[in-house]
Amino acid sequence: MPIGPARMPLMEHLGELRMRLVRIVVVLIVGCFVFYLASGTVGQFLLLPIAEFLPQGTDGKVDLQFINALDPFTVKFKIAFWMSVVATSPVILWQILAFFLPALKPNERKWFIPTFAAAVALFIFGTVFCYLIILHPAFQWLTGQVEGLGTVLPNAANYIDVIIKFEIGFGIAFELPILIFYLVIFEIVPYKRLRASWRFVYVGLMVFAAMVTPDANPVTMLLMFAALLGLYELSLLLARIVLARRIKKQQEEGTYYGDDEDAGEDDTALAASGDGESRGLFGRKKA
Repeated sequence: MPIGPARMPLMEHLGELRMRLVRIVVVLIVGCFVFYLASGTVGQFLLLPIAEFLPQGTDGKVDLQFINALDPFTVKFKIAFWMSVVATSPVILWQILAFFLPALKPNERKWFIPTFAAAVALFIFGTVFCYLIILHPAFQWLTGQVEGLGTVLPNAANYIDVIIKFEIGFGIAFELPILIFYLVIFEIVPYKRLRASWRFVYVGLMVFAAMVTPDANPVTMLLMFAALLGLYELSLLLARIVLARRIKKQQEEGTYYGDDEDAGEDDTALAASGDGESRGLFGRKKA
């Protein structure tokens, strides 16, 4: 909730939201214009990992088919827009996070810059991971399913659309460590609960991988699941390191009361005495 000088009337909040949305729209428009002019080169670059599954022109470049008269413009605009989203993602994420910054408490604001840097890095890493690791085996499996049935006629609009969905899907999915880290650090979900419920989490990650991938390709889903599993475990490890440092500091300050399981007898005694409150993992009172 807003604190100190960050407290503003509703209309001022709406004005700030409009200002940040305008900034996002402006950078997206500029990015679209730049990438539209270079959409041919960018398109060939996007198709490079799957070039062996596509027909080649006389100049050695990928030669896709356009079915409708509007397809060339639609494809070029789609390439320009989504490349603009990826290229301007630092600005977009900064504007989004900065809008919520006044709602954070002073001890929570220290995570703003690390969160911003991690969110940008993870999004870009997700798109690069998809480009280098996922696209080739995914299209290899998909195009291989036509054997004995016919011939694939590569449609430019369809292929570019699938590639872009792959890229954006992996970019968003790779933001998982940010979510897990904040759930643990802000004590929304205890670390021990996430660690103990690993079976349910793994199943959830598998379902999420199936939902995010734009095809029914088992190879893609398994690769996505493996990547999310690694990111999940890495985020828990990082959270555990931060928690250990916090516990050590509170032990030195004499404000650490142990976690819920270790202090079970004390909590039971307090509850029986009618006190109605117990200390949590970081000495924070719980009703």
